[in-house]
Amino acid sequence: QVQLAESGGGLVQPGGSLRLSCAASGIRFSNYGMGWYRQAPGKQRELVAGISSSGSTNYSDSVKGRFTISRDSRKSTVYLQMNSLKPEDTAVYYCKAWGTADWGQGTQVTVSS
Repeated sequence: QVQLAESGGGLVQPGGSLRLSCAASGIRFSNYGMGWYRQAPGKQRELVAGISSSGSTNYSDSVKGRFTISRDSRKSTVYLQMNSLKPEDTAVYYCKAWGTADWGQGTQVTVSS
């Protein structure tokens, strides 16, 4: 079973930045691609950024150029640097190891003035 612990969310003004972290355990982290997902109220959970085990990245169109995903295999942690935040980025953010079924508790990001 994979354990995932997201952190770093909070309340930020439009245009601000946050850095999310996700610590993973129960897997050989370096072997897994990782994704950051988000779910806004009344909407389905969506993939916003992914990083393969080799470090290749991909982003949804809505965050491309503003968000950056990275990973540190020594710490079994994946990060999401979020810049130029917009109110529509408000959601609970989750990470997931691709190919596994487990989710963490998520971390709330609220963008509001």
